[in-house]
Amino acid sequence: MAWNEWEQLKAEALQRQQDSAAMQLNQLDGGGPPKSSAYGDLKVANDGLTKIGSAAFELYDQLWDKARVSVPSSDSAAADLSKQGFALGAGLKHVSNRWEEQLKSLMDACAHISNHMRVTKKIHDGDEGYIQRQMSSIALLDAGFDERVGAPGEKNKIYGEPSKKKDE
Repeated sequence: MAWNEWEQLKAEALQRQQDSAAMQLNQLDGGGPPKSSAYGDLKVANDGLTKIGSAAFELYDQLWDKARVSVPSSDSAAADLSKQGFALGAGLKHVSNRWEEQLKSLMDACAHISNHMRVTKKIHDGDEGYIQRQMSSIALLDAGFDERVGAPGEKNKIYGEPSKKKDE
């Protein structure tokens, strides 16, 4: 690529960056940052968490069954080559050790993802139940203050029947 063409591409990229920056708004007219709901809400479906966790678990199982097969045979081949005086034996042993280290790291990551999705699903379910319980108690409290519950002038039925006082 010629130097002039490179400079032209850099200038065009800088111009695009400046044009897009001029169109961005970093705050509302009120001066503060936008409310969190303006960014959108995080929504995670439990079936999505389950699918991710299951895929990570399946990958872990496949790595355990298929990727570990080559390690013992490579180690024995490396030992045999070394005994015969070939320098290739040490190189093969080094490759085998690195393979095993990387495989363990990948399997640990898969197990971590699978476990994290399982825990996240349980926490999310617990949070959903808690929020529903809180919202139902708020609805009950709201009904106590809502004038539309009963006819005008009548006692609000949400509080139950008034208790009768005994005459002394």
